[in-house]
Amino acid sequence: MPMQAFQLDQLREAHRTAGQLYHEFLRVPALNCGLYVLPAGQPDPQQPHDEDEVYYVISGVGRFEAGHDDVSVGPGSVLYVATGEPHRFHSITEDLEILVFFASWATPA
Repeated sequence: MPMQAFQLDQLREAHRTAGQLYHEFLRVPALNCGLYVLPAGQPDPQQPHDEDEVYYVISGVGRFEAGHDDVSVGPGSVLYVATGEPHRFHSITEDLEILVFFASWATPA
């Protein structure tokens, strides 16, 4: 498919129906995307990933740590994390709703 369109309200409904913290809505050879929702006061259980990733915070308030860096996050925050870097959201005071973009690099044949 050369193009797909997504509406945030439909992604939210699919996420809610799936009943998981992370709901993947797109997977193509070089990219996968999902909606990640973390409730206030709950820990972020994620582990380091095998792909570079970008987070875009849609709503909510908390903090994010990666390596020795620790920053406040809220609506409009954009974060990049390199492959394998330990990271997590924490000190979540308002439910975080986050779009996640993973770069998947195909291995040359």
